[in-house]
Amino acid sequence: MQIETTSLPEVLVITPARHGDSRGFFSESWNRAKLEQAGVHLPDFVQDNHSMSSKVGTLRGLHYQSPPHAQGKLVRCGRGALWDVAVDARQGSATYGQWYGTELSFENGRQLWIPAGFLHGFVTREPDTEIVYKCTAHYDAASDGAVRWDSLGIDWGVSDPLLSDKDLAAPAFDDWVSPFTAKGAA
Repeated sequence: MQIETTSLPEVLVITPARHGDSRGFFSESWNRAKLEQAGVHLPDFVQDNHSMSSKVGTLRGLHYQSPPHAQGKLVRCGRGALWDVAVDARQGSATYGQWYGTELSFENGRQLWIPAGFLHGFVTREPDTEIVYKCTAHYDAASDGAVRWDSLGIDWGVSDPLLSDKDLAAPAFDDWVSPFTAKGAA
């Protein structure tokens, strides 16, 4: 298992090993013991989500769940390819408002760990792209929120994405009051 740090220290890229032969491959996409042996201690997961976007340029995000239902997510691409983005939304954090993006695809097998307190979004790069992710908290409709996708200077690689009504109506980052606070921040 390969673990890479990012420009946002709490966000990690985790690439499980694939063991292949002429039939295909096998991979352990989640193995707590192996991660802990590597010094990575993630919270417990309570829910798995799976979504499929049929069209290239479908953008979902930037989403979050506010405390006490804030979610950490371990995200991977089950089919196709997507550009996945995490944004530090913790007031008082040294990296508040900064983002990190990476390509997740079926081919590269990479996963992105996005802790609670970060916004999450992605845009599809291939048709029928599937995203699969583990969550550290159950979905709670009253805690569900979004920040406008184009308000942080993120290079999504698209200028006119396919958006939901929720994402179209989301406030810009500068007009939004984050419900998250960095540990140790006043």
